[in-house]
Amino acid sequence: MPLGAQAQQQLVPAQSEIAFVSRQMGVPVEGKFKRFSAQVAFDPAKLATSKIAFTVDTGSASISREADAELPKATWFNVAAFPKASFTSSGIKRIDATKYEVAGKLSIKGVSSDVVVPVTLAQSGATTTATGAFPIKRLSFRIGEQEWADTSMVADEVQVKFKIALTGVGKL
Repeated sequence: MPLGAQAQQQLVPAQSEIAFVSRQMGVPVEGKFKRFSAQVAFDPAKLATSKIAFTVDTGSASISREADAELPKATWFNVAAFPKASFTSSGIKRIDATKYEVAGKLSIKGVSSDVVVPVTLAQSGATTTATGAFPIKRLSFRIGEQEWADTSMVADEVQVKFKIALTGVGKL
């Protein structure tokens, strides 16, 4: 996917994480995706032409040994039919010197939805770290269907959290 003429930043996987927090019977349970990629062409001086795209390997979702066996199944991520989830930005808005809102399309399990993701940027040396969190409704994306659709067992709202380290971002 071409992201325009801007220089692309490089993901630093060892310093990056995409996680999620669900509530099972009222108790927060955190999981993460072990494999994902990013294509980022971000210039704080040229937000109109900046682009951000992520692809997540849904089969890399991990919570616990028991859950890890269930998550790839059709009622959850249906990895056989939908091996990837994605986010593609449609616009970036500066809120202040380090805070941005990134609008875009989130696609999971064949369902796409417009989302606005709050992002905070911090720079240290050559690395820029983007952090943030946003809620999704898992049932809107058909995650946890059939016997798992009961929201008293697993809440509908899931918090997606991320910390993405990049090199090659210009001075903020």
